[in-house]
Amino acid sequence: MAAYRTLDDLDVAGQRVLVRCDLNVPMQDGKVSDATRIERTAPTLKELAEKGARVVVLSHFGRPKGKPVPEMSLAPIATPLSGSVGRPVGFLALDDAEAGIAGMADGDIVLVENVRYEAGEEANDAAFARQLAALGDIYVNDAFSCSHRAHASTEGLAHLLPSAAGRSMEAELKALDAALSAPERPVAALVGGAKVSTKLAVLGHLLDKVDVLIIGGGMANTFLHARGVEVGASLCEADMADTAREIMTNADKNGCEIMLPVDVVVAHALEAGVDTATIAVEKVPAEMMILDVGPRTAIDLCERLATCKTVLWNGPLGAFEVAPFDAGTNEVAKTAAGLTRDGTLVSVAGGGDTVAALRHAGVMDSFTYVSTAGGAFLEWLEGKTLPGVAALSD
Repeated sequence: MAAYRTLDDLDVAGQRVLVRCDLNVPMQDGKVSDATRIERTAPTLKELAEKGARVVVLSHFGRPKGKPVPEMSLAPIATPLSGSVGRPVGFLALDDAEAGIAGMADGDIVLVENVRYEAGEEANDAAFARQLAALGDIYVNDAFSCSHRAHASTEGLAHLLPSAAGRSMEAELKALDAALSAPERPVAALVGGAKVSTKLAVLGHLLDKVDVLIIGGGMANTFLHARGVEVGASLCEADMADTAREIMTNADKNGCEIMLPVDVVVAHALEAGVDTATIAVEKVPAEMMILDVGPRTAIDLCERLATCKTVLWNGPLGAFEVAPFDAGTNEVAKTAAGLTRDGTLVSVAGGGDTVAALRHAGVMDSFTYVSTAGGAFLEWLEGKTLPGVAALSD
């Protein structure tokens, strides 16, 4: 991974430090319903303030499409952000930012209004980037989850000011490097989700980098179908069968073992309380749907993980949102968490459904690292260059 500066390389006392965070957090009834992203970036803001910086927080919220939308204001975020960093956080409208920042004292923190209120943000407009750069002396990117977008505050600013990665960004890059760029082997990748078509680039990128590829969720049905297994009324992309066979052929060429379910939990509908059956994968009735891996499969996966040193996890094994179809994901996640606690497994996970599934299983804090990034994590898995990260190492 290319070199980049961190907070350890900066002298920030008395300096105006622009920190790009991702404060695009879930809200319910005007209050933050999940503060994970706020909590992840708080250490960076707190450290900078304690070192005497004048901390200016930049973020987006929602998709206002270049104009002010009151419901997408960052103003309600200032209070929970203040609680996380343990000191007052002021709030400034974009038009008032220059004057407000001029009045800051060392150690102060202010949050600037939604940068996507300006059309120049998403367009990565050079003039808007310069406008933002004029507000600070140093730029810190602490928003890995936004770094797959070449926007003014995620990419443009890094070329205009001395730049560095914040603590959250630094932790993310180290975790990703440990999981795929320089992992301890054997390496397993667990890739789940509904459709092969959405993870095709991910699967292709992983084949020559991991030793074991575990395929779960609806994706597994497509691979089973490609092997000639009848999957009944299950979600299945039959038109992707040739692609699935090609992936399996390439995996074999690269010495990558592919693991698919050997038994499954089926039902007539994805509903709580519905009658279920656990059967061998070759015996799925025509009218039933595969909704989770079976207990034999879960045991096999747990035993296989116990032989690995690293696991990269993206996607659930079944329809975990509805019990009892969460059982397979829960069991394998708890095993991975236990191996991590024992110090025998490095476990790195990411993606929206993955975070929800691991939180549901109660193991969020037991994995080595769980990324809250969605699109950025997926693009990294695909082997793409993330503009916001690349700009830090230019």
